[in-house]
Amino acid sequence: CAQIHGDETEWIDLKTAKEAYPIQVAKYAVANKLVSEPAFSWWVPYTLKKCDRILKAVKRRALTRKTEKFGLELPGSGPKGVRCAYKIDANTGSNHWGNAVEKEVKTVLPALRILGPNEPVPPAYTCIDLITVFDVKMDLTQKARICAQGDQTDPPLLVAYASVVTCESICIGFLLASLNGLDILSADIAGAYLNAPCAEKIYTVLGPEFGDLEGRIAVVEKALYGLKLSGFSWRSTLSKTLREEMEFEQCCGDMDVWRKPALKSNGKKYYEYIFVYTDDLMAVSENPRAILEKLGTHYMLKSDSIAEPTTFLGATISKRFVDPSDSRKCWSIGLTNYLLEALRVVKSRISHQKYNLNLKRNVSAALPSGYKPELDNTDFVDAETHTLYMQLIGILRWLVELGRMDVCAEVSMMSSYNAMPRVGHFHAVLHLFGYLETHPSREIVMDSAYMALTDIPKSEWHEFYPWAKEVLPPDMPEALGRAVKIVMFVDASHASNLVTCQSRTGVLILLNHAPIVWYSKKQNAVETSSFGSEFAALKTGVELVEGLVYKLQMMGVPIDGHCHTLVDNNSVVMNASRPESVLKKKSNSVAYHYVRSKCASDLIWVAWEGTKTNLADTLTKIHTGRERARLMGFIMYEEDKIPRVVQSAI
Repeated sequence: CAQIHGDETEWIDLKTAKEAYPIQVAKYAVANKLVSEPAFSWWVPYTLKKCDRILKAVKRRALTRKTEKFGLELPGSGPKGVRCAYKIDANTGSNHWGNAVEKEVKTVLPALRILGPNEPVPPAYTCIDLITVFDVKMDLTQKARICAQGDQTDPPLLVAYASVVTCESICIGFLLASLNGLDILSADIAGAYLNAPCAEKIYTVLGPEFGDLEGRIAVVEKALYGLKLSGFSWRSTLSKTLREEMEFEQCCGDMDVWRKPALKSNGKKYYEYIFVYTDDLMAVSENPRAILEKLGTHYMLKSDSIAEPTTFLGATISKRFVDPSDSRKCWSIGLTNYLLEALRVVKSRISHQKYNLNLKRNVSAALPSGYKPELDNTDFVDAETHTLYMQLIGILRWLVELGRMDVCAEVSMMSSYNAMPRVGHFHAVLHLFGYLETHPSREIVMDSAYMALTDIPKSEWHEFYPWAKEVLPPDMPEALGRAVKIVMFVDASHASNLVTCQSRTGVLILLNHAPIVWYSKKQNAVETSSFGSEFAALKTGVELVEGLVYKLQMMGVPIDGHCHTLVDNNSVVMNASRPESVLKKKSNSVAYHYVRSKCASDLIWVAWEGTKTNLADTLTKIHTGRERARLMGFIMYEEDKIPRVVQSAI
């Protein structure tokens, strides 16, 4: 019997009450000794146990919440946090947090329309709270950010998705700059979201951070951080400016890459590009400063932010000579600064009294010699260590995403135990960080030099796949600039997982001599032969090449011929290069005909590459330190060492 209005009551079904108020109904059943009844016994204990776990997790996070960062005391969030910030300033005799709050208030106030003392709130508007979040940046700058509590609003009916440019597109941008002799400048838009209109009808009551305005009612007119539609609103606003005011067009291969045809000083046509990552912009052009300065007439750019990119998404960007005998400069992507900070955080966490551990020194291999994570039978870690393990995997995955491909396979292996890691897995991940500390300066360079590729004899596929032909997008723009050559290495480690006998796929795709795509993943199916696993890996590689080719076509980048595909399995090479070969195992028929049809359409040509020089081998197996260093020496730079040119089929 449920109370609905005042003293009025109404009988409702137990099923409806349980779904709407499970915890309250469960506690009612316990208080009235109904748990043993069939209608309650199957779900009440589980509901209460789950409730206790959630409460314990929330309590643990509240008690273990960090109050310091980089040695500076960090205030909490909300009104109490603002008062705590002022108290910290009073105790330290400084005004750092106060200045941070004052600076943020000046930024946010233009986004609010403060109502008069007797002015009513517009109809259909929802009241939400504002919260001030405090942080300390890596340069020890104390930062305050006023955000809206978007969880207090109903789910939007509109699309709330806001995409960002991919790391793959960023790498292509650096390569095109070197290939076509263009410059790169980056910029940062100040208070980006506050340039877009608020897509929701909300108002708020101002808190103590607003000083004399505390307690006043304000209507939110601009997209504050924290609202569900703020990201979408800002992206739509910036897109409209780039499209209508600056005459750029979106690239359908990546909707956050913008292009526009232009003329170089020598009269040749080329494309100018803008890459957008929320409020960070990167312009690739012969005169990128003019592009960003024009954008600055529409939005306020941060002071002195128009400069050559030194960092992007946490990576360190630099311009360097690839070869001292060559005047050509290329852009490199390194992670030394981010890695050193990550190592400092990891060391501080594991040096805690509970662990009392240190990272190993002079580690040559990414994982311990002979280690097989699937055979680890140590105890499962506790809840606190499980949280730390997931945080460490998150750091490693971002390192791989930004360019540390030398640990891509190992990170992929250890990521598969995120749900239930063991003590041995935890120590293996720490060993991985020890390896990164030993080799902190490895970086990838967007080298635009062309590879000397060995010609592959063309086979006559027309009789077997007469319908196979190159499919060009109907809205593909004109290709401008110098062409790129695509080289793909493919490998598979057959039945490398000793428990499930699953194989691992490794794919490395280069444009000229620049690594663009590195992929390592356990195959979903179990193949009965190395031929089957290699062909499944080749199918995955062809799919990745198709996506990359489409992106290049829509960016207006010329492609020089087919993708030169290299594998180390003779049977795969024979079946993918000789039309007269016949498949004997029907289980591989899909991959077999898919790959052969792409060969017929001249998307790829397949050739053999020895295991010792197949660079995708690093993405499938655990190597010794010496072997990994030898293979990585072909594509990654370390301490000014020039990568060797692969001498064999390419």
